[in-house]
Amino acid sequence: MLYADSDPLAPRPRDSRATAPVTIKILIAGGFGAGKTTMVASVSEVRPLRTEEELSEPGSRLDHLDGVEAKSTTTVAMDFGRITISDDLVVYLFGTPGQTRFWFMWDELAYGALGAVVLADTRRLADCFGSIDYFERVGMPFVVAVNCFDGARRYPIRTMRAALNLPEEVPLLLCDARQRSSSRDVLVALVEHALTRLRGTGPVTSAR
Repeated sequence: MLYADSDPLAPRPRDSRATAPVTIKILIAGGFGAGKTTMVASVSEVRPLRTEEELSEPGSRLDHLDGVEAKSTTTVAMDFGRITISDDLVVYLFGTPGQTRFWFMWDELAYGALGAVVLADTRRLADCFGSIDYFERVGMPFVVAVNCFDGARRYPIRTMRAALNLPEEVPLLLCDARQRSSSRDVLVALVEHALTRLRGTGPVTSAR
């Protein structure tokens, strides 16, 4: 854990004598409508930067809305949020666009990141395959968090791991991206996983 208290991502007061903080970059990835913007907003201590636009008629023909028919906006660049852990540690969150036509941006967004959270939606589980494949290919630590949408069918962890063809060493968690505590637990699990990878295999590979 990052801290021993009940909320390791709670902001700490700054010390005016402190030097420039160490920064950690984390990506929030996943398919279209999986909850990336919601997760960034739920934990950010500042008003998150969003690049959401209304779905256009041409865009709706490209972005299949099966299972997310109520969605009316889409991220066209990235989401950005910040969490101050202590005087010398700040976490920056970057939410990636989910549609395949925006994947050309991923290498730039992923550069220098400690790791990634891949959000999965059981209504459209295959939508997260591209994210998983990308992070496996570049060698970046990641966890998969299944966002438990209201009314969505629930499956055992073992069943979902098999459906995703996910190795046992990759953490698979259930979460509610609307809840700060749930999103916080996912981020802590990612940091712990990334640190384990660092201790076991050396430096984490960043995309470039």
